[in-house]
This record gives sequence, structure tokens and C-alpha cells, in this order.
Amino acid sequence: MCDLGQARRRRLGSGNRGARGPRRDWASGERGPPHLGSPATHPRYRESLVRLLLVVNSFATSVNPRNTVQVHQYLARHHDVQVVETSERGHATRFATDAVTRGLDAVIAFGGDGTLNEVATGLAGSSVALGVLPGGSTNVFARSLGMANDPLLAVTQLTAGLDGGLVAPISLGEANGRFFTFHAGVGFDAEVVRQVERTFSFKRVVGQPLFAYAALKSWFVDYDRKFPHFSVSIDGRRIPNGFSAVVLNTNPYTYVGKRPIELSRAASLEKRLVVLVFRRLSTPLMVSTLWSAVRKGGATARRGLEIIEGVDEVVFDYPAPFGYQLDGDFIDETNTLTIRHRDEALQLIKPMLVEF
Repeated sequence: MCDLGQARRRRLGSGNRGARGPRRDWASGERGPPHLGSPATHPRYRESLVRLLLVVNSFATSVNPRNTVQVHQYLARHHDVQVVETSERGHATRFATDAVTRGLDAVIAFGGDGTLNEVATGLAGSSVALGVLPGGSTNVFARSLGMANDPLLAVTQLTAGLDGGLVAPISLGEANGRFFTFHAGVGFDAEVVRQVERTFSFKRVVGQPLFAYAALKSWFVDYDRKFPHFSVSIDGRRIPNGFSAVVLNTNPYTYVGKRPIELSRAASLEKRLVVLVFRRLSTPLMVSTLWSAVRKGGATARRGLEIIEGVDEVVFDYPAPFGYQLDGDFIDETNTLTIRHRDEALQLIKPMLVEF
């Protein structure tokens, strides 16, 4: 357990740190009234403070000292906010777990999708709510909620949702005991993520073109597309000879610039998992799949591509180890990977979407 009293922390700006309002039990269904304007419009919410922990990954692509101060100051206008910074992998999970132990109301993840994943893992199964602020290069989960990609705009949406009581349970995926919020990838998909992480020092400077480079390098050089890498069992149905797979907990799969790559519109935070299994990796198959995902709003099953919706459990196995990634972070190689749908595993602060 991480002791926040001893961990490296930073308090930025001034906020309401003295008074402590009653803790809100989101899981019990307690909600605030509809949000009708700025937080200042509702004295009840100004008086009833929400105790927040803002977890900041200062190494994330879009996070810098200036916008961190601005985000903190905006949140602290009407709530009790503590700020902590991550310094290593797994740090955000320890902060989130400690927040649950201390009975805080919500934890805000300000960083990339990896930071979000760690915070969600620490909060899963508790009544402490998760809030999201985009600070990475792609920010898939935040943007899938409709949030602005600019953290200074997104914090207004998040705060409006918080003050309006827009807190609801969502489902998660669980892979070998680790949670994911939007997708898991196996085989080729995981290899692309591994290649990105090997050139992490360029990620902040280069941004999304690095992902294109990693995909091409994996396709032509690093990944063996001649032989299968795993077999799959989906709710008891066996699918042999898998080359790549994606397990969706929500849609889209990712973004290229402002354009979403939508593999399946059936994927939703309120539904079971959607699994796509590539039984071969050919250029025509990949091009047609990407074309459908970009132009038609979803991939379609065809020769070499299986799409299964409403999945509770999927098991990947093979004699030789294969790689897997969760929410855009390469995790490990394994001979067996079991992924399960976990219904209503996490309380999420949903943003109130406004036009800018």
C-alpha cells in the first residue's frame, strides 16, 4: 500500500482544503440535480465538497507544468483537491488503491491511456469514482466519451459532469487478473505496441506518426505472418490458427488524427465484449478491414476475419508464448491468456458535453 503522506506529492495553487463535505456514495445511486450552468450556479454543490485525488503523469505527451496548475486550480474552485505525480509504472494504481482505503470520493487520471488504465485498476470494485482528463498522444478512452482532446477544455466537461451527478457504473475487461478499459490486443496488435514502447523517447516529439512507423515495421520486419501465433476459445467455441486479435470493451479502437477507427459499433461500456480474430494477415484483408473501420463505421466479418459479439470469456493459448497489450501498454508474453467481461466493475464520472 502506498502511503501518500510519504510519497512524493505536489500541491499546486490554492483550493478549498479546510472544510470537508460528506462523502458521496455513488454506488448507492445518490445523485445531484441536473447541471443547469456553472458550478457557481448551485450553492449546494459549492458547500458539499467532493474530495478528489488528481493523479498526474508529467511524462505524458500533453501534460506540462502550466496546464497541470490550470487543471488543479479549476477543480479546486469548489472541491477539495490533492495532487500527486507518478514516477514509475504501477505508481498510479498504488495511488488509486490508497484513495479507496482513505475513503475519497473520486480519482482523476491526468495522463495518457496507460495512466488511466492504472487508476481504473486501483479503483475497480470500489465505490470511488474515476474521472478522466486527456494528457497522452491519442487519449482513446477520453475521446470515446466525447471529451475534448484539450485538457483545459476537457476539465470543464468533467467538472460539469461531476457537479451534475453524472456518475454511473461501467463494465471492464479483465485479462489474467489485470483490468482494461477500452481494448486488449494479442499477436500482431501487441507487437505494434511493443515497437512503439521501444522508441518511447521519441513518442512525445513524434506523436502519432510513430504508431504508423511501428505498424509498418512490425508488418514487414518483426512479426511472422506466415505461421499462426495462438488458438482461441470464445464462450466454448474453438477458433484455431489466430494471427492477431482485438478484444473491445468500447468503440472506437483508436484514432488517427481526429478520425476514429471504429472496429465495432456493438462494443459499449454497458455491454459484453466484442472479439475480432484475424486468421490470416494479408495486405488485402488488412486494407479492407481498415477501410470499413474508417469509412463505414465498423469492420465486417469475412474470410480470414471472425467477429464475435456479446462475449463473456475468451481464452488464448499456444505452445509458444505470444504477446499481449492492454489499453495501449505492452504487458508480457504468455502461453495462456484468459479475458473476462466484468459487469459494472467501475464507477465513472461521465463528462457533460458542451460546445466550445
